[in-house]
Amino acid sequence: MTRPIPTNLLDRTRAALNHAIGIYRGTADESQLAAIRDRLDEPLRVAIAGRAKAGKSTLLNALVGERLAPTDTGECTRVVTWYADGHTYRVTAHVADQPPVQLRFSRDDGAIEIDLAGRAPEEIDHLTVIWPSQALRTTTLVDTPGIGSLTDRVSRRSWELLAADGTEEEAMPTDAVLYLMRHVHASDMEFLKAFRDSEVSRPNPINAIGVLSRADEIGVGRIDSMASAQRIAAHLTMDPRMRRMVQAVVPVAGLLAETAATLTEAEMERLRRVAKLAPRDVEALLLSADRFRESMPELGLTLIERDVLLERFGLFGLRLAAAVIRQRIVRTAAELARELSARSGLVELRAVLGSLFFERRDVLKSRSALLAIDALTRTRPAPGSEAIAAEVEEILAGAHPFSELRVLTSVRAGWVTGKPAVIDDLERLIGGQGVAPHVRVGLEPDASPQELTSAVQAALERWQIRTESPMTSREMTIAGRIAVRSCEGMLASLTDGGRGV
Repeated sequence: MTRPIPTNLLDRTRAALNHAIGIYRGTADESQLAAIRDRLDEPLRVAIAGRAKAGKSTLLNALVGERLAPTDTGECTRVVTWYADGHTYRVTAHVADQPPVQLRFSRDDGAIEIDLAGRAPEEIDHLTVIWPSQALRTTTLVDTPGIGSLTDRVSRRSWELLAADGTEEEAMPTDAVLYLMRHVHASDMEFLKAFRDSEVSRPNPINAIGVLSRADEIGVGRIDSMASAQRIAAHLTMDPRMRRMVQAVVPVAGLLAETAATLTEAEMERLRRVAKLAPRDVEALLLSADRFRESMPELGLTLIERDVLLERFGLFGLRLAAAVIRQRIVRTAAELARELSARSGLVELRAVLGSLFFERRDVLKSRSALLAIDALTRTRPAPGSEAIAAEVEEILAGAHPFSELRVLTSVRAGWVTGKPAVIDDLERLIGGQGVAPHVRVGLEPDASPQELTSAVQAALERWQIRTESPMTSREMTIAGRIAVRSCEGMLASLTDGGRGV
């Protein structure tokens, strides 16, 4: 009896992997293909990358809601480290051509301290930290060493992990990347160019988000620093160079976000002492780090307590916390944590992650798996692998989500041109700002089914007219047909009571 042909993208990808496993059975590649197949049911893998001191580990801790990753310059910060959810607490070292080795670790009141058992960081391919965490149930986070000099072996490992060209045995082990920038540096642009490709089967802007990290430093720690950072991030998001490489640029005060996630009652009590001062005295106290450490002994804070507050909040966080406590915007540690988190940019980043990564997670995971199959069939062909390559090509060419990615990449690269309002409409309809129907048609989340249907129908008619017009360019016509297909999919989904294309 003939098996039914899968129609779901993940199912089609899984079927291609099963086919490949059969072809490569008995070889060293069989287990790798089985592991790739297992990835389809695992959390999305998101790497956090950037230059040294960009705040990668700090942001990871903020996203997890715990201080797990070390943020100092210790040897473990020089090793690619995977943080994943699990039922037990375990740290494992993966060394090339050797079985994984379980390592000893400790944790008192901060980051995990890992004993590398005499191994140099350069000897370790990567570490895996298994840690029970609700945040890690949906996302496996990968902390990478700073990307700086490409001659440095540790930096090179981050480069190879994230900017793979499809020729490695495990092509693109991560599904998406958060790239942190304190400002736009030449090496940032070089890395992002390597991470981007014009083909859907390779990395492209759809799986990359830029983060303007340490955003509070842009305004030199002033209380309005985040407003300045927002303006810069908005400008970068619209910059044609950045649009070709990342979906969006989001400003985040990483230290403040991490501290908000781990705020203690003791810290709240110390902050209240600062907030009780007159605004003029607070301004004088927080003029510099040295001034905060050495002046106003009447606060009753020891030097150690002051140093800890500086380390945890920075001057921007201290100024902001004192202001919201003094203005009675917050009264408890829990309220302060929520306020600082919102003002740090973390809430906005989570929203962007949700709309651009998690709502498209099946597409991103399928893309990673198909890329791995494609790399294998090209680098180590086997009898029958031509059929697998053709199957992968058919999925990439025929699956509508991948067509949307191709058009989005073409729009971002400037290959599809038109009036700004038309380009914005096209980009939104094909999921450039998120894949939920209300986002695609520019409505609020609480829009009624009738409003959604009406807006989608209007978009469908608008793009049908545009694609049929002889005045429309060939590139726009091709892109418009994909937008029409997206609208048709939304209408079908709304009729069936679904929520996606």
